[in-house]
Amino acid sequence: MPATPAAVKLDHPDLPIVKSAFPNARLLASEFRGQTALVVPVELVHDVARLLRDDPRCDYSFLSDVTAVDYLGYPAEMPARFAVVWELCSLSRNVRLRLKTFIDPTVDTKGIEPDPGLVVPSVTDLWPGAEWLEREVFDMFGIRFSGHPDLRRILLWKDFPAHPLRKDYPLRGRGERERFAVAARETTDLK
Repeated sequence: MPATPAAVKLDHPDLPIVKSAFPNARLLASEFRGQTALVVPVELVHDVARLLRDDPRCDYSFLSDVTAVDYLGYPAEMPARFAVVWELCSLSRNVRLRLKTFIDPTVDTKGIEPDPGLVVPSVTDLWPGAEWLEREVFDMFGIRFSGHPDLRRILLWKDFPAHPLRKDYPLRGRGERERFAVAARETTDLK
């Protein structure tokens, strides 16, 4: 009979602090290639982020990125289709932590209409630099951030009909290129 692998003990210094602050929450943690990820329920994201920023033992004063992942067609079973990920850095302690939450679409809108299930709290009140990063996630994935001061598209035009980083978006687009008017260039001879 094969031996079962022993449970991996995560030694990230901030995991016990978060667990003691939220003793009844279902928190998950993992480590991959030396990077620790803390998975929290969507309703606790803002509270955990505030703790990680404000607690002097943690001191995550720098938010380096906000992104999302679409797990549609992923070979392993995932808790939900989308994950929103915040990359945090404590500059004073030279420690990083990945904060992550999972959300699922509640209606099939084909990525065109806002989905009430794809909403997470904004962290712009904690890290003002999150404003443009959250707008990019909104633009590319259609995930909205409640409490965001100016949530609108940042890379595509206002009336673009979909969210191109979703896995169900066609690789060649939905005809956007064919509808562009060709811009003529004026050339001059440089003799």
